[in-house]
Order: sequence, then structure tokens, then C-alpha cells
Amino acid sequence: MELEGQWWKGQLAGDIHQALRLKELKLPLYKVQSPQLNLRRYFADLIAVVSNRFKLCPNARHLAVYLLDLFMDRYDISVQQLHIVALSCLLLASKFEEREDRVPKLQTLNSLGCMSSMSLVLTRPGLLHMELLLLEAFQWNLYLPTAAHFIEYYLSISVHEGDLHDGWPMVCLEKTVLYMSKYADYFLEVSLQDHVFLSFAPSLVAAGCVAASRIILRLSPTWPSRLQHLTLYPWEHLLPCVERLLLAHDGDLKEANKQKCQHPMSQMVFQSQPQSAAPHQYLQRPTLQYTQQNLAQTHGPSPYLTHTTTLQPSTTLGQGQAQTISASLDPKGNLPTRGYQLNALYTCATPQFDR
Repeated sequence: MELEGQWWKGQLAGDIHQALRLKELKLPLYKVQSPQLNLRRYFADLIAVVSNRFKLCPNARHLAVYLLDLFMDRYDISVQQLHIVALSCLLLASKFEEREDRVPKLQTLNSLGCMSSMSLVLTRPGLLHMELLLLEAFQWNLYLPTAAHFIEYYLSISVHEGDLHDGWPMVCLEKTVLYMSKYADYFLEVSLQDHVFLSFAPSLVAAGCVAASRIILRLSPTWPSRLQHLTLYPWEHLLPCVERLLLAHDGDLKEANKQKCQHPMSQMVFQSQPQSAAPHQYLQRPTLQYTQQNLAQTHGPSPYLTHTTTLQPSTTLGQGQAQTISASLDPKGNLPTRGYQLNALYTCATPQFDR
């Protein structure tokens, strides 16, 4: 479903958005019943690592994780096969969303460090068989909108020169737009890490990412009428999703501060850098999702590998807890912090944002 150019800036943007909204109403039901649900985070990160290695677009990455979620929800799959299923989902998604020359090649996949660390070798017949199995499971329909398909359309009007920052007019609109884009990308990736966001419509998650970014950047009003009109979501509908995104952000900051305390030398190096560092130094996403070496070093050879080669329909509900994976976070936790409030429910630390 590769859309030519920046469709959200074209004359058909409204019509394309409406078509995506209608399509998301018919998305398959996610029942949260995978017996391997506790491994979901690991395989979502694996997809993100490989996706970043090949510089695939966010649409392909999010579609791949969504395909994996739906397939795991329907079948009881051995962990050895889950590796193949996850990579097959990424291949299908990249073929659907990317140009042909950007689709990962089998030889390049097998040469990745994370593949050798898991003692996993992909074969062409095996991948073709798995892709066919996936396509049959989805009835050959991969036109499945995700939050990544909506985010750029909503970001196009996410910041306006009339917005206020801390109650004052913005001095640099371009800088605010840059920060908004970086934070929206961060929250978009946060939504991939927890299956709970599948309980929200993809368009609502995308709108929630924009709203959460505006809160972090202390822009007012938090949810202006232009965004409500474009997304068709009032603030009350966004609140549950935004709360979860901000709680995840708060957890990332706490983890970053914890790691900063454990590595005082790196803190000294960071503090010695100029204060006018580029925004991307503060707003990078969690490193685990975008660094191939981290996955290999963290997990090593997969301890879950089995030799089971059959897929069986799932008959019992999975009660697995989220798998914990250590990840080094971006240095935004080292910045001076302030607190923000969301409906007075809680306060969280946020990085300073200079006007």
C-alpha cells in the first residue's frame, strides 16, 4: 500500500484519510490469547532491529508487528518458528509498503549479526512456505492500517504559529515542529512495545501520539480544535491512550536516570558537551529497537529454540506477563526536568524545551 509521495500534503489527503478510517473499522479482532504473549516484546524488538538495519519505512515496521500480533493470536507456535514468522511478516510488510529494491534479500538477512547469534539460518523454501501460510491466514489481504499510516497526516497541522509554549508565543516555529516530529516518532514506537495499544483504533493511537507530544512540549491548548476536527477525536476519547503513552515515557525517563547514576563517567562526558546540542541527541528512541548489536548482546543464542515444526490452533487463553528486556535509552533523561500534569492524575518529569 505504498502511497505516492507525501499524500498528506496533496489534494486527496482528506479522501485517503477517510478511506483509511473506514478500513480500520474492519480490522480483525485481537483477542489477546497467544500462548507466547510473554515473548511478544522480544519479537517486536527483533522486527524493529532488522527494519532499522534495512532502513525500512515506519509503515512497513508497524504493519509487520501487526501481522505478527494477529498470527500469534490465532496459533500456538514454537519459538523456533516464531523467529521465522516474525521475519516473514517483515518481508511481507516491506513488499507491501516499500519499493522492490528496498525489500530485504535472503542472503543479507542471513548475514546479520543477530541471525548468527541465534544460530538461525533462513532458507528460500522455508520463507516462501511461511509467507504463503501468512497470506492464507490473512486471506491475502494486507491492507491493514496502523498508527504509522495516520501519524504524518495528523502531524501536518500538529503545530501552529498561534500555539503557546508555557503561555508564551513561540520564538522558533521550525524548532518546535522538529521537536514535535521527534517526540511523535518516539511515542509511535512506544505503542509498538505493548499489545495493550491494540485495544485502541490505529487512528486514535496516532492522535494520542500527537497529543502526548504536545503535552511533553508544553504547548497549549493541549488539543486544539483544528486537531479535533482533523482526527474526529475529542480529548475525552484520547485520554486513556495518552495516559498510557505518558506513563511509558515516565518509565523511560526513570530508567535513563537510573542508568545515568550507574555510569557517572558517561554522565560527565554528556555534561561536558555544549548545551546547544541538536534535538535528535535528546529525542532518540530506545536504542534496543534500532541497534542490531544490542539484541545479540542482550539475548545471545536464543534459549527458547525448539525443533517443533507444526502450527496448532490456539485453544487456551495466554496469561503471560510482558517480557523484560534491558535497553539503553536516549540521553534525554540527562536534561533538566519539569513536571507536567494530565487531568491532575499524576505528574511526570519532562525534558526542558527552550522556546
